Amino acid sequence: MDVNAAVAAAAAIAGVLTGVIAMLAFRWSERDQKRPTRTSLHTDPVLPPGVDTVLSVLRSSAVVLDEADAVVKASSAAYALGLVRGGKLAVEPMMQMARDTRRDGEIRQVELDLPRRGTGRGEALAVSARVAPLGSRLVLLLVEDLTEARRIEAVRRDFVANVSHELKTPVGALSLLSEAVMDASDDPEAVERFAGRMQIEATRLTNLVQELIDLSRVQNDDPLEDAEPVRVDELVAEAIDRCRHQAGTKQITMAAGGTADLSIWGNRGQLAAALGNLVENAVNYSPARTRVGIAARRVTAPGGDLIEIAVTDQGIGISEKDRERVFERFYRVDPARSRQTGGTGLGLAIVKHVAASHGGEVTVWSSEGQGSTFTLRLPEAAAARDRGIDHDMPGLDDEDENGQPDGTTTVTSPYEPLPAPEVLP
Repeated sequence: MDVNAAVAAAAAIAGVLTGVIAMLAFRWSERDQKRPTRTSLHTDPVLPPGVDTVLSVLRSSAVVLDEADAVVKASSAAYALGLVRGGKLAVEPMMQMARDTRRDGEIRQVELDLPRRGTGRGEALAVSARVAPLGSRLVLLLVEDLTEARRIEAVRRDFVANVSHELKTPVGALSLLSEAVMDASDDPEAVERFAGRMQIEATRLTNLVQELIDLSRVQNDDPLEDAEPVRVDELVAEAIDRCRHQAGTKQITMAAGGTADLSIWGNRGQLAAALGNLVENAVNYSPARTRVGIAARRVTAPGGDLIEIAVTDQGIGISEKDRERVFERFYRVDPARSRQTGGTGLGLAIVKHVAASHGGEVTVWSSEGQGSTFTLRLPEAAAARDRGIDHDMPGLDDEDENGQPDGTTTVTSPYEPLPAPEVLP
């Protein structure tokens, strides 16, 4: 009896101990599950409050790195630039900057040239990278694309260099001629000859300064603030009248057709200057006793009717390699002839900007030895007024390192070129 009681008591005690141990094990397991592990701290970092919102509105590319150099947050611009690939920062110099900043807490900034993704031309992407600590464990990397700013600065630098060169030529000539006049003060015939040359150089200098002013104006002004319907026949008549003397001197016939009942919506002064430049070029680059034709027509386009004005000459023509650059500032197909005619190399650049700011374009067809056709394509007055013109055209201010505008195209002219001039005795 006593033995049985002792066995029962021992069994009861063992059961109680087993239950206590099981309960303790359950509590321990539960607490262990709630405790953050090293892995969870590493893979699920938390951004400080408000940082995510701030990064989403920044124009710069933003990347947030944790203590293991893994990307916690990256903006879409960072992916577009190729900074982040496979969840990792792909630019080693930036990665090293982030590690150095994490170690000492210093803010660092550097400018880098990175290979551009998706192109095989070796073009560099210029960026400015800035790294700063973000809290105790995170690092913030901000990257700004400087490529466009550098390109514009290069274009501006080249433009200033070209202007300086072009101004230096007539100014230097005037200086030399004035010395020659002083030395020949006792020779009336020489004085008269040198004075005539001085007048030519002074005229060239005046034309250059005026065209620089015109180019600056068409680039900076909004031509549609004072827009009005402009009759094409009036523009053509003004352009012909402007070149009548030069054409008469070279016995060049100027003919116009198809301009009646057509109107363009825009700034009359700028449109007259653009068409006048095209006609003047045609006359200057045409041989004597040839013909310059000006034709206009209405063409149907998806956004509304367009007016095409084509200026065709029987001049020297433009080679294929030159055709792609004729709209660059200061570019001349034949520099020697430009000096003779007083050309500045800015006329077609002005035409290009006027066309683009009016919602249109200018194109060229040419064949060496047969002549050229420059075509202005602009919105018709009624269609432009009804729908409004988006004169902030892509490519208006976008130029390459040579000043060549993006979007300037060379196409086959829709007009029949004039026949090649006959060889006259």
